[in-house]
Order: sequence, then structure tokens, then C-alpha cells
Amino acid sequence: MLLPMSRPAADLRTRVHQVLEMIRPAIQADGGDVELVGVEPDGTVTLRFRGACVSCPSRNITLQGSIEHNLRERVPEVRAVHAVNR
Repeated sequence: MLLPMSRPAADLRTRVHQVLEMIRPAIQADGGDVELVGVEPDGTVTLRFRGACVSCPSRNITLQGSIEHNLRERVPEVRAVHAVNR
């Protein structure tokens, strides 16, 4: 059984999602995509790359240089951003 998210957690997830939607067109322009897997109360964001990003040698640069930078700048509660393979 899934427990409902607390209001602050839901708000944090919503704001993270909004930033990802803002930068998604740039990622999709190169044939890739990113999926929000989770946002922990401690500010850890977990993402999954899709499409061309899965095998792209620059995905770590995209993750840290673009995605993490934008998230941390626009959502100060974000402390870390990680990608998962599955």
C-alpha cells in the first residue's frame, strides 16, 4: 500500500518536475529524454535517461552540467541528482 506524500514532499516533486519539463526540449532535440524516478525528502533526485541519452558518452555532462545545475538553481532544496539504469 502506498502512503500519500506529505504536502512539502509533493510540492518539491512538482517543482522538480516543472524544471525538468522546462529543459526537456533541449534533451529531446538530441534524441534523448529524461524521466523523473523519485524525489527524496533529503533533496536527492533520481532520474532515468531514455532514448539516445542511454548510450550517450556525454550523459554525465548533461546530468551534472545541465540538469543538476538547473535543478539546484531553481529548486534550492535539491542536494543531489543521480541517474539509474532501470
